[in-house]
Amino acid sequence: MKLVVVSAGLSVPSSTRLLADRLAAAVDRKTDVDIQVVELRELAVEIAHHFTNGFPGRKLADALDAVTGADGLIVVTPVFSASYSGLFKSFFDVLEKDALVGKPVLVGATGGSARHSLVLEHAMRPLFAYLRAVVVPTAVYAASEDWGAQGLAERIERAAGELVGAMSGAAGSVRVAGPVVVPFAERLAALQ
Repeated sequence: MKLVVVSAGLSVPSSTRLLADRLAAAVDRKTDVDIQVVELRELAVEIAHHFTNGFPGRKLADALDAVTGADGLIVVTPVFSASYSGLFKSFFDVLEKDALVGKPVLVGATGGSARHSLVLEHAMRPLFAYLRAVVVPTAVYAASEDWGAQGLAERIERAAGELVGAMSGAAGSVRVAGPVVVPFAERLAALQ
């Protein structure tokens, strides 16, 4: 199975990338997966160009293909202004609208304080529900004080197990296309 990890961390080293790596390692311990990491920091300029010229550059196209072809995703973002980063959202804005339909996704986030942990439920889970992905029940948030503290490792293992289960169930499943949307102008023309 192919697992793609999308990390929106901006700094080097990055706690966001560290959380993404720990989640991927936990999945790898539970099942045989081919892991590919997409660092959005390296694609920032190509993502911005995609918005203005309408097509992806080579590196961004490769990343979009990897995400689209994955059997499962781990997506991790730092928290900025009580939500995911703009870079994180921009990447998923340039993805084809049906690319994540039925795809298992494990969401994670990092922040300086535990007070922002609800970003997983009020921002990330709705984003992937809108994209019709299948978000696993356990999301993982890591505040600065969580690193090395009790509880984070257990949440990582539980979330990884849920992702493996969802990926195993999704492998070989048939993806069903969504409803056909008829543009309003065509519907209006049909009435005349």
